[in-house]
Amino acid sequence: MREKVQEVIDKIIQPALAMHGGGVQLMDVTEGVVKVRLLGACSGCPGAQMTLKAFVEQQIKSRVPEVKSVEATF
Repeated sequence: MREKVQEVIDKIIQPALAMHGGGVQLMDVTEGVVKVRLLGACSGCPGAQMTLKAFVEQQIKSRVPEVKSVEATF
């Protein structure tokens, strides 16, 4: 599952966030929970939680159905 999640991050999420000066790093995948670290402009952005849930989580869950949730780590 980790490889599938990393592929979604690399091909879809990372390019979109990079256009706005941000990024995301995969930290862990356990029991359907994906933990990521927001980078760059995303790490201090007031809309980071919305980006995490409305974009990052949605993209991962739609392509890797085994994923139950995506959480940010610091």
